[in-house]
Amino acid sequence: MKEKAKSKKKSRIRLLHQYYSYTGFYKFVWNSLKKAVLPILLFVGALWGIDHYLLDIEDMLVTITETYAPLEVLSIFFLSESLLGLVPPELFIAWAGKSASPFLYLSLLATASYLGGVVSYFIGIAITKIPSVKEAMEVKLAIHIKNTRKWGGFLIIVGALLPIPFAMTSIAAGIIKFPFTSYLTFGLLRFARFYLYALVIFEMV
Repeated sequence: MKEKAKSKKKSRIRLLHQYYSYTGFYKFVWNSLKKAVLPILLFVGALWGIDHYLLDIEDMLVTITETYAPLEVLSIFFLSESLLGLVPPELFIAWAGKSASPFLYLSLLATASYLGGVVSYFIGIAITKIPSVKEAMEVKLAIHIKNTRKWGGFLIIVGALLPIPFAMTSIAAGIIKFPFTSYLTFGLLRFARFYLYALVIFEMV
């Protein structure tokens, strides 16, 4: 019985592997990784250049932390993460690094991003109830919707971990009515992204 169960499990894994290979999922992830490396390198390089030749980034971030209340910064970030990810999270991670409690504010940023994705998911669901808006968004997010239908949770994982606008992936998930509990589970990897990026950015600032 155990051998049969193992065999079935292997067959299922093999079928999934064949499916993701055939539909181009692995190629998509590889291309996303390659695209992710350049923005990260550019951001780190820009930080280094600005810090050495234009202004002291550490002083600037300290000034921001002293000028704006944490709730204001977190609120701006939450709105950004709820509306197509307009501001790069890396800027806010750098801010957290110079705050009074870096790990606390980093965790709050990750939570704001996660909850912003949930808002985006429900925006996607709301869009389906307005035919004219749904048609427009299906054109605007055609690739995201198509990929989410093909790869489901795996695309949400990629969106949570890589520098792909998480809000767009979340809206697409809402439009196709991807199971909400599964979305919440896969979306938790958003926290991993923030902690991993912080390892680099905290050292830079």
